[in-house]
Amino acid sequence: MPATAVPVSKPILDSPRRLALSQLAPGTVQSEIRAMTAECDRIGGINLAQGVCDTPVPVPVEEAAIQSIRDGHNIYTRMDGIARLRAAIAAKQQRDYGLEYDPETEVLVASGATAGFHAACMALLDPGDDVLVFEPFYGYHVSTLKSMRINPVLVPLAEPDWDLDIDALKKSVTPKTRAIVLNTPSNPGGKVFTLAETEAIAQVCIEHDLFLFTDEIYEYFVYDGARHISAATLPGMRERTIVISGFSKTFSVTGWRLGYVTADKKWMGAMSYFHDLTYVCAPSPFQHGAAAGLEQLPPSFYAELAANHRDKRTRMLSALSDAGLTPSIPAGAYYVLADATKITGKTAAEKARHLLAVTCVAAVAGSAFFRPGRGENLLRFCFAKIDRDLDQACERLRKS
Repeated sequence: MPATAVPVSKPILDSPRRLALSQLAPGTVQSEIRAMTAECDRIGGINLAQGVCDTPVPVPVEEAAIQSIRDGHNIYTRMDGIARLRAAIAAKQQRDYGLEYDPETEVLVASGATAGFHAACMALLDPGDDVLVFEPFYGYHVSTLKSMRINPVLVPLAEPDWDLDIDALKKSVTPKTRAIVLNTPSNPGGKVFTLAETEAIAQVCIEHDLFLFTDEIYEYFVYDGARHISAATLPGMRERTIVISGFSKTFSVTGWRLGYVTADKKWMGAMSYFHDLTYVCAPSPFQHGAAAGLEQLPPSFYAELAANHRDKRTRMLSALSDAGLTPSIPAGAYYVLADATKITGKTAAEKARHLLAVTCVAAVAGSAFFRPGRGENLLRFCFAKIDRDLDQACERLRKS
Protein backbone atom coordinates (compact mmCIF):
# COMPACT_ATOMS: atom_id res chain seq x y z
CA MET A 1 0.00 0.00 0.00
CA PRO A 2 1.60 3.29 -1.09
CA ALA A 3 2.59 5.74 1.57
CA THR A 4 0.29 8.70 2.01
CA ALA A 5 1.84 11.82 0.58
CA VAL A 6 2.28 14.63 3.03
CA PRO A 7 1.23 17.92 1.49
CA VAL A 8 3.89 20.61 1.56
CA SER A 9 2.72 24.14 2.22
CA LYS A 10 4.02 26.78 -0.11
CA PRO A 11 6.02 29.51 1.62
CA ILE A 12 4.31 32.82 2.04
CA LEU A 13 6.74 35.02 0.19
CA ASP A 14 5.79 38.27 1.88
CA SER A 15 5.93 36.93 5.46
CA PRO A 16 8.83 37.76 7.81
CA ARG A 17 11.44 35.08 8.43
CA ARG A 18 10.67 32.84 11.41
CA LEU A 19 14.16 31.36 11.68
CA ALA A 20 15.97 34.46 12.87
CA LEU A 21 17.66 35.89 15.93
CA SER A 22 15.60 37.91 18.36
CA GLN A 23 15.59 41.68 18.16
CA LEU A 24 17.88 41.77 21.19
CA ALA A 25 20.46 39.25 20.04
CA PRO A 26 22.33 41.23 17.33
CA GLY A 27 23.23 43.96 19.83
CA THR A 28 24.33 41.53 22.52
CA VAL A 29 28.04 40.83 22.75
CA GLN A 30 30.29 39.12 25.26
CA SER A 31 31.21 41.47 28.08
CA GLU A 32 34.68 43.01 27.85
CA ILE A 33 35.41 41.49 31.26
CA ARG A 34 34.74 37.99 29.97
CA ALA A 35 36.58 38.67 26.73
CA MET A 36 39.73 39.76 28.57
CA THR A 37 39.54 36.76 30.88
CA ALA A 38 39.37 34.43 27.89
CA GLU A 39 42.35 36.11 26.23
CA CYS A 40 44.32 36.09 29.48
CA ASP A 41 43.63 32.37 29.93
CA ARG A 42 44.71 31.73 26.34
CA ILE A 43 48.18 33.18 26.92
CA GLY A 44 48.55 32.05 30.53
CA GLY A 45 48.63 35.57 31.96
CA ILE A 46 47.67 36.99 35.35
CA ASN A 47 44.01 37.94 35.40
CA LEU A 48 43.35 41.31 37.01
CA ALA A 49 40.40 41.79 34.67
CA GLN A 50 37.63 39.76 36.26
CA GLY A 51 36.73 39.92 39.95
CA VAL A 52 37.19 36.18 40.35
CA CYS A 53 38.39 36.64 43.95
CA ASP A 54 40.69 33.62 44.17
CA THR A 55 41.64 34.22 47.81
CA PRO A 56 41.08 31.31 50.25
CA VAL A 57 37.57 30.21 51.23
CA PRO A 58 36.93 30.45 55.01
CA VAL A 59 37.31 27.00 56.58
CA PRO A 60 33.81 26.80 58.15
CA VAL A 61 32.22 27.67 54.80
CA GLU A 62 34.25 25.12 52.85
CA GLU A 63 33.86 22.29 55.35
CA ALA A 64 30.11 22.77 55.78
CA ALA A 65 29.54 22.69 52.01
CA ILE A 66 31.55 19.48 51.64
CA GLN A 67 29.82 17.87 54.60
CA SER A 68 26.40 18.83 53.31
CA ILE A 69 27.08 16.90 50.08
CA ARG A 70 28.04 13.85 52.13
CA ASP A 71 24.94 14.33 54.28
CA GLY A 72 22.74 14.14 51.19
CA HIS A 73 21.78 17.79 50.75
CA ASN A 74 21.87 17.45 46.98
CA ILE A 75 18.26 17.93 45.91
CA TYR A 76 16.03 20.91 45.25
CA THR A 77 15.47 23.30 48.13
CA ARG A 78 12.47 25.50 48.71
CA MET A 79 12.43 28.09 45.94
CA ASP A 80 13.54 30.86 48.30
CA GLY A 81 16.28 28.81 49.97
CA ILE A 82 16.81 26.63 53.02
CA ALA A 83 15.36 27.84 56.30
CA ARG A 84 18.75 27.82 58.01
CA LEU A 85 20.30 30.23 55.52
CA ARG A 86 17.27 32.52 55.35
CA ALA A 87 17.36 32.81 59.13
CA ALA A 88 21.10 33.51 59.07
CA ILE A 89 20.67 36.24 56.43
CA ALA A 90 17.89 37.87 58.45
CA ALA A 91 20.09 37.75 61.56
CA LYS A 92 23.00 39.27 59.62
CA GLN A 93 20.86 42.18 58.37
CA GLN A 94 19.68 42.82 61.93
CA ARG A 95 23.23 42.62 63.30
CA ASP A 96 24.86 44.85 60.70
CA TYR A 97 22.14 47.42 59.96
CA GLY A 98 19.32 47.01 62.47
CA LEU A 99 17.05 45.90 59.61
CA GLU A 100 14.36 43.39 60.52
CA TYR A 101 13.28 40.93 57.84
CA ASP A 102 11.03 37.92 58.33
CA PRO A 103 13.04 34.91 57.09
CA GLU A 104 9.81 33.21 56.03
CA THR A 105 8.49 35.98 53.82
CA GLU A 106 11.17 38.62 53.22
CA VAL A 107 14.38 36.76 52.31
CA LEU A 108 15.23 35.12 48.98
CA VAL A 109 18.36 33.00 48.52
CA ALA A 110 19.33 33.51 44.88
CA SER A 111 21.70 31.92 42.38
CA GLY A 112 24.09 34.82 42.79
CA ALA A 113 23.38 38.50 43.33
CA THR A 114 22.96 38.77 39.56
CA ALA A 115 20.05 36.31 39.72
CA GLY A 116 18.56 38.26 42.60
CA PHE A 117 18.68 41.46 40.54
CA HIS A 118 17.17 39.65 37.56
CA ALA A 119 14.29 38.28 39.63
CA ALA A 120 13.62 41.68 41.20
CA CYS A 121 13.49 43.35 37.78
CA MET A 122 11.13 40.68 36.45
CA ALA A 123 8.82 41.12 39.43
CA LEU A 124 8.75 44.90 39.74
CA LEU A 125 9.47 46.48 36.35
CA ASP A 126 7.77 46.48 32.94
CA PRO A 127 9.10 46.77 29.38
CA GLY A 128 9.48 50.43 28.47
CA ASP A 129 10.14 51.59 32.02
CA ASP A 130 13.13 53.85 32.70
CA VAL A 131 15.62 52.94 35.43
CA LEU A 132 18.34 55.37 36.52
CA VAL A 133 21.85 53.90 36.72
CA PHE A 134 24.90 55.83 37.91
CA GLU A 135 27.87 56.06 35.52
CA PRO A 136 30.44 54.50 35.65
CA PHE A 137 28.18 51.46 35.89
CA TYR A 138 28.45 47.72 36.33
CA GLY A 139 27.72 46.25 32.92
CA TYR A 140 25.51 43.41 34.11
CA HIS A 141 23.06 45.90 35.64
CA VAL A 142 22.66 47.70 32.33
CA SER A 143 22.59 44.51 30.25
CA THR A 144 20.03 42.85 32.51
CA LEU A 145 17.71 45.83 32.16
CA LYS A 146 18.11 45.87 28.39
CA SER A 147 17.40 42.14 28.18
CA MET A 148 13.95 42.86 29.63
CA ARG A 149 13.28 45.80 27.30
CA ILE A 150 13.72 48.18 30.23
CA ASN A 151 15.57 51.43 29.49
CA PRO A 152 18.70 52.16 31.55
CA VAL A 153 19.12 55.93 31.86
CA LEU A 154 22.72 56.80 32.72
CA VAL A 155 23.34 59.46 35.36
CA PRO A 156 27.01 60.51 35.30
CA LEU A 157 28.88 60.90 38.56
CA ALA A 158 31.16 63.94 38.81
CA GLU A 159 34.85 63.31 38.06
CA PRO A 160 37.47 62.88 39.36
CA ASP A 161 36.08 61.52 42.64
CA TRP A 162 32.75 60.23 41.27
CA ASP A 163 30.70 62.51 43.52
CA LEU A 164 26.92 62.42 43.25
CA ASP A 165 25.55 65.19 41.00
CA ILE A 166 22.14 65.60 42.60
CA ASP A 167 20.98 68.06 39.92
CA ALA A 168 21.82 65.56 37.17
CA LEU A 169 19.91 62.90 39.10
CA LYS A 170 16.81 65.05 39.53
CA LYS A 171 16.83 66.10 35.88
CA SER A 172 16.94 62.45 34.80
CA VAL A 173 13.62 61.59 36.43
CA THR A 174 10.64 61.50 34.04
CA PRO A 175 7.11 60.08 34.24
CA LYS A 176 8.55 56.82 32.83
CA THR A 177 11.08 56.41 35.66
CA ARG A 178 10.29 53.46 37.95
CA ALA A 179 13.50 52.82 39.86
CA ILE A 180 17.09 53.76 40.64
CA VAL A 181 19.99 51.27 40.82
CA LEU A 182 22.56 52.05 43.51
CA ASN A 183 25.79 50.01 43.68
CA THR A 184 27.80 50.85 46.79
CA PRO A 185 30.64 50.18 47.32
CA SER A 186 30.75 50.29 43.57
CA ASN A 187 32.18 48.35 40.70
CA PRO A 188 34.22 49.63 38.82
CA GLY A 189 35.33 52.77 40.66
CA GLY A 190 35.21 51.63 44.28
CA LYS A 191 33.04 54.61 45.21
CA VAL A 192 31.32 54.42 48.58
CA PHE A 193 28.25 56.66 48.59
CA THR A 194 28.23 58.89 51.66
CA LEU A 195 25.33 59.24 54.07
CA ALA A 196 24.48 62.65 52.58
CA GLU A 197 24.52 61.25 49.04
CA THR A 198 22.42 58.24 50.02
CA GLU A 199 19.91 60.50 51.77
CA ALA A 200 19.66 62.64 48.64
CA ILE A 201 18.98 59.56 46.50
CA ALA A 202 16.40 58.37 49.02
CA GLN A 203 14.63 61.73 48.90
CA VAL A 204 14.33 61.49 45.10
CA CYS A 205 12.88 57.98 45.46
CA ILE A 206 10.31 59.15 47.99
CA GLU A 207 9.34 62.30 46.07
CA HIS A 208 8.75 60.38 42.84
CA ASP A 209 7.57 57.08 44.38
CA LEU A 210 10.43 55.02 42.94
CA PHE A 211 11.94 51.66 43.84
CA LEU A 212 15.60 51.61 44.86
CA PHE A 213 17.59 48.51 43.90
CA THR A 214 20.77 48.42 45.99
CA ASP A 215 23.65 46.15 45.02
CA GLU A 216 25.65 45.81 48.25
CA ILE A 217 27.86 42.85 47.31
CA TYR A 218 31.03 44.70 48.42
CA GLU A 219 29.58 45.86 51.76
CA TYR A 220 32.56 44.62 53.81
CA PHE A 221 35.24 45.98 51.48
CA VAL A 222 35.59 49.54 52.79
CA TYR A 223 38.78 51.48 53.59
CA ASP A 224 40.16 54.65 55.15
CA GLY A 225 37.27 55.20 57.54
CA ALA A 226 34.58 54.93 54.87
CA ARG A 227 31.27 53.45 56.05
CA HIS A 228 28.80 51.45 54.02
CA ILE A 229 25.26 52.84 54.31
CA SER A 230 22.40 50.49 53.51
CA ALA A 231 19.70 52.76 52.07
CA ALA A 232 16.93 50.56 53.51
CA THR A 233 17.84 51.92 56.96
CA LEU A 234 16.81 55.48 56.05
CA PRO A 235 13.36 56.85 56.95
CA GLY A 236 10.69 55.87 54.44
CA MET A 237 13.01 53.56 52.48
CA ARG A 238 12.56 50.01 53.79
CA GLU A 239 9.35 49.39 51.84
CA ARG A 240 10.75 50.61 48.51
CA THR A 241 14.35 49.33 48.79
CA ILE A 242 15.31 45.96 47.28
CA VAL A 243 18.56 44.96 48.99
CA ILE A 244 20.72 42.66 46.87
CA SER A 245 23.94 41.06 48.08
CA GLY A 246 25.67 37.71 48.31
CA PHE A 247 28.60 35.59 49.38
CA SER A 248 30.79 35.52 46.25
CA LYS A 249 33.13 38.25 47.41
CA THR A 250 32.93 37.97 51.20
CA PHE A 251 33.58 34.23 51.26
CA SER A 252 35.65 34.07 48.02
CA VAL A 253 33.19 31.71 46.32
CA THR A 254 32.40 33.49 43.07
CA GLY A 255 31.87 30.17 41.29
CA TRP A 256 29.25 28.98 43.77
CA ARG A 257 26.68 31.49 42.46
CA LEU A 258 25.06 32.25 45.79
CA GLY A 259 23.41 35.53 46.68
CA TYR A 260 20.32 36.88 48.34
CA VAL A 261 17.62 39.54 48.34
CA THR A 262 15.90 41.09 51.34
CA ALA A 263 12.77 43.15 50.73
CA ASP A 264 9.29 43.89 51.99
CA LYS A 265 7.02 40.85 51.87
CA LYS A 266 4.63 42.52 49.42
CA TRP A 267 7.32 42.20 46.71
CA MET A 268 9.05 38.98 47.74
CA GLY A 269 6.43 36.50 46.53
CA ALA A 270 6.72 37.62 42.92
CA MET A 271 10.53 37.79 43.09
CA SER A 272 10.71 34.24 44.44
CA TYR A 273 8.40 33.05 41.67
CA PHE A 274 10.56 34.52 38.92
CA HIS A 275 13.74 33.19 40.51
CA ASP A 276 12.14 29.73 40.61
CA LEU A 277 11.07 30.07 36.98
CA THR A 278 14.59 30.88 35.80
CA TYR A 279 16.92 29.13 38.26
CA VAL A 280 14.63 26.77 40.30
CA CYS A 281 16.80 27.24 43.40
CA ALA A 282 20.30 28.13 44.48
CA PRO A 283 22.75 25.18 44.83
CA SER A 284 21.71 23.24 47.93
CA PRO A 285 25.06 22.24 49.49
CA PHE A 286 26.50 25.70 49.01
CA GLN A 287 23.59 27.17 50.94
CA HIS A 288 24.65 25.11 53.95
CA GLY A 289 28.22 26.36 53.55
CA ALA A 290 27.13 30.01 53.49
CA ALA A 291 24.87 29.48 56.50
CA ALA A 292 27.80 28.06 58.47
CA GLY A 293 29.89 31.09 57.55
CA LEU A 294 27.25 33.53 58.74
CA GLU A 295 26.71 31.56 61.93
CA GLN A 296 30.32 30.84 62.88
CA LEU A 297 32.63 33.55 61.58
CA PRO A 298 33.30 36.23 64.21
CA PRO A 299 33.19 40.01 63.62
CA SER A 300 36.99 39.96 63.43
CA PHE A 301 36.74 37.99 60.16
CA TYR A 302 35.09 40.93 58.40
CA ALA A 303 37.55 43.42 59.87
CA GLU A 304 40.48 41.29 58.71
CA LEU A 305 38.89 40.95 55.27
CA ALA A 306 38.89 44.73 54.87
CA ALA A 307 42.40 45.06 56.30
CA ASN A 308 43.83 42.39 53.98
CA HIS A 309 42.32 44.02 50.92
CA ARG A 310 43.43 47.46 52.04
CA ASP A 311 46.98 46.08 51.97
CA LYS A 312 46.42 44.60 48.51
CA ARG A 313 45.03 47.95 47.38
CA THR A 314 48.17 49.73 48.62
CA ARG A 315 50.41 47.41 46.60
CA MET A 316 48.24 47.80 43.50
CA LEU A 317 48.16 51.59 43.73
CA SER A 318 51.93 51.75 44.19
CA ALA A 319 52.61 49.56 41.17
CA LEU A 320 50.24 51.51 38.94
CA SER A 321 51.78 54.81 39.99
CA ASP A 322 55.28 53.50 39.34
CA ALA A 323 54.14 52.32 35.91
CA GLY A 324 52.84 55.77 35.01
CA LEU A 325 49.21 54.62 35.14
CA THR A 326 47.88 57.19 37.57
CA PRO A 327 45.18 55.48 39.67
CA SER A 328 42.11 56.83 41.38
CA ILE A 329 41.98 55.71 45.02
CA PRO A 330 38.94 53.52 45.71
CA ALA A 331 37.24 53.87 49.09
CA GLY A 332 35.68 50.43 48.72
CA ALA A 333 35.29 47.24 46.67
CA TYR A 334 38.47 45.77 45.14
CA TYR A 335 38.97 47.52 41.83
CA VAL A 336 41.09 50.46 40.69
CA LEU A 337 40.43 52.68 37.69
CA ALA A 338 43.73 53.94 36.28
CA ASP A 339 44.71 56.46 33.62
CA ALA A 340 45.92 54.52 30.58
CA THR A 341 46.79 57.49 28.38
CA LYS A 342 50.41 56.37 27.99
CA ILE A 343 49.53 52.89 26.71
CA THR A 344 49.52 52.28 22.97
CA GLY A 345 46.07 52.08 21.41
CA LYS A 346 43.28 54.29 20.12
CA THR A 347 40.63 52.79 22.39
CA ALA A 348 40.60 51.39 25.90
CA ALA A 349 40.01 47.91 24.48
CA GLU A 350 43.12 48.23 22.32
CA LYS A 351 45.09 49.55 25.28
CA ALA A 352 44.02 46.60 27.46
CA ARG A 353 45.09 44.11 24.81
CA HIS A 354 48.40 45.88 24.26
CA LEU A 355 49.11 45.82 28.00
CA LEU A 356 48.27 42.11 28.11
CA ALA A 357 50.57 41.39 25.19
CA VAL A 358 53.46 43.29 26.76
CA THR A 359 53.10 42.29 30.43
CA CYS A 360 50.82 39.22 30.46
CA VAL A 361 48.63 41.14 32.92
CA ALA A 362 44.96 41.48 32.02
CA ALA A 363 42.91 44.58 32.81
CA VAL A 364 39.49 45.69 31.54
CA ALA A 365 38.80 48.56 29.17
CA GLY A 366 37.28 51.47 31.04
CA SER A 367 34.83 51.93 28.17
CA ALA A 368 33.01 48.83 29.42
CA PHE A 369 31.62 50.93 32.26
CA PHE A 370 30.57 54.06 30.38
CA ARG A 371 28.38 55.18 27.52
CA PRO A 372 30.04 55.16 24.07
CA GLY A 373 32.88 57.67 23.82
CA ARG A 374 33.71 57.73 27.53
CA GLY A 375 36.27 55.76 29.51
CA GLU A 376 38.62 55.28 26.55
CA ASN A 377 41.69 56.30 28.56
CA LEU A 378 40.87 54.20 31.60
CA LEU A 379 41.62 50.60 32.58
CA ARG A 380 40.17 48.70 35.54
CA PHE A 381 42.41 46.46 37.63
CA CYS A 382 41.18 43.94 40.25
CA PHE A 383 43.36 43.42 43.33
CA ALA A 384 41.40 40.57 44.99
CA LYS A 385 44.13 38.08 44.19
CA ILE A 386 46.29 35.71 46.16
CA ASP A 387 49.47 37.51 47.22
CA ARG A 388 51.81 35.57 44.94
CA ASP A 389 49.86 36.47 41.80
CA LEU A 390 49.22 40.05 42.85
CA ASP A 391 52.89 40.70 43.61
CA GLN A 392 53.96 39.15 40.30
CA ALA A 393 51.44 41.27 38.41
CA CYS A 394 52.67 44.42 40.20
CA GLU A 395 56.27 43.57 39.27
CA ARG A 396 55.35 43.10 35.62
CA LEU A 397 53.41 46.39 35.53
CA ARG A 398 56.39 48.27 36.97
CA LYS A 399 58.58 46.92 34.17
CA SER A 400 56.13 47.84 31.41
